[in-house]
Amino acid sequence: MTLQTSWMHFFNENETRREFMELLQPIKESIYNEIYIYLWVICFYSIMLFILILANLFMLLHILHYGKYIHNISGSID
Repeated sequence: MTLQTSWMHFFNENETRREFMELLQPIKESIYNEIYIYLWVICFYSIMLFILILANLFMLLHILHYGKYIHNISGSID
């Protein structure tokens, strides 16, 4: 039996998997608590960036529409 198959057999047992996950639980919680604030900052930044892009799009469409209106008025005056 090779080392790889013995490790696969070892981790395929439910009891071993459960004990291994219990062993890693404090580490996972610690990592999550450390990056928790950064996850919220990234979410907030993404939402604000999306709103900013929508506002820029709205302003660009408004400027383009107003520019066409001004161009039509100046063309009819000449």
